[in-house]
Amino acid sequence: MSLVAPGPTRTAPPPLRVQADVRDRWLTQRLLDVLPGLMDRAGIDLWIVAGREYNEDPVLATLLPASWLSARRRTILLLHRSDDGVTPAAVSRYPVGQFLPAWTVDPREPAGRGQWAEVRRFVEQADPRRIGIDVSEDFALADGLSHTEHRLLTEALGPYAERLVSAERLAVSWLETRLPEEIDALRGMNRLVHQVIAEAFSPAVVRVGETSPLDVAWWIRQRFHDLGVEPWFQPSVLLQRAGVPLAEDGGTLLPAVPGDAVVQPGDLLHCDVGLSCLGLRTDTQRNAYVLHAGETDAPAGLRAALQAANRLQELTTAALVPGRTGNEVLAAARAAAADEGLDGDVYSHPIGYHGHGAGPAIGQWDQQQGVPGAGDYPVHPDTAYALELAVRRTVPEWGGQCVRLGLEEGIALTDAGVEYLDGRQTDFLLIG
Repeated sequence: MSLVAPGPTRTAPPPLRVQADVRDRWLTQRLLDVLPGLMDRAGIDLWIVAGREYNEDPVLATLLPASWLSARRRTILLLHRSDDGVTPAAVSRYPVGQFLPAWTVDPREPAGRGQWAEVRRFVEQADPRRIGIDVSEDFALADGLSHTEHRLLTEALGPYAERLVSAERLAVSWLETRLPEEIDALRGMNRLVHQVIAEAFSPAVVRVGETSPLDVAWWIRQRFHDLGVEPWFQPSVLLQRAGVPLAEDGGTLLPAVPGDAVVQPGDLLHCDVGLSCLGLRTDTQRNAYVLHAGETDAPAGLRAALQAANRLQELTTAALVPGRTGNEVLAAARAAAADEGLDGDVYSHPIGYHGHGAGPAIGQWDQQQGVPGAGDYPVHPDTAYALELAVRRTVPEWGGQCVRLGLEEGIALTDAGVEYLDGRQTDFLLIG
């Protein structure tokens, strides 16, 4: 499902009811076609995902019908792998979408007791060898089983509690794996983001001598809202200026011009934005240059910095090979960059249900030697990433001042290789 029509024309996202139908259809397809293989790969026979209203396991939220905005009371989902596929069952006070109802409330039973007793009966009947639960030290998104739910489940299972294992690998793979239709929707979402950024970094929004980066950031957020989508984080717009060197912050160099400063000719603007739609997320960074009178392009030194960032993108995507861990991808990209004399950092991450999604961490801005735990997870096909990185380069036209140029683009990794979800920035947006 494409969110935005091809070409320069932008269309509104589908109505919410249509989006809900699409999301429910995707969930059915994922349960039928994706989950069995993921459970086999993780060696899990029964996956128990449980949570209470307003304290949902992050995985639980991806299994609920689109019309459910949270769990209701205590919601327990059981996903049993058998020769026929995966049987999804719900031990819940209310029907849960595609899940088979596995519990009828008996008002004579104390609250909760009958619910956990039904979980025990289900387990006894299924007799699984390995029961996966969402506990994880390395992935917060796979660590959603609360302390109380874990205790009550363990008590209810009795001797079967010895079969409980971490479902970390299963939870991460469920969250990171994308259907072809989901990748197509991400293409449209990224196209919409790029169009909004192009609007934001234009004379229609940026009035030189009047507008501040903070004004532009709020304009982007309002624009998303007006278009029927919402950001998953507050958009940011940063400004770099000749004569204002980068400042050290936590061991890295970052722009030092205040966010409420007024944009002037010769400024370099950078944005970081992400939207939410259809249960998916995007994450994008692009750059614009404010032309001096008589200029038709950014200075050669800035264009060279953008070319260096593009080259670092190419080296990183070349290293993004299924089977490698995130730390191995990072090391390969950094080694290739060092061979070419590129000074930069790579800190890319999975994206999908969540902005900083589950899957292999490919560096962090402050961890360029690797990320323990999350960086040791392997790369798989049928996944999506925010290809995020930055380079540092001196600009002769700015008196040799160093600039930090960050880029972030949505990409998909399939058996066909790496695909940019709506191209990448190779030229500055120009504000004249």
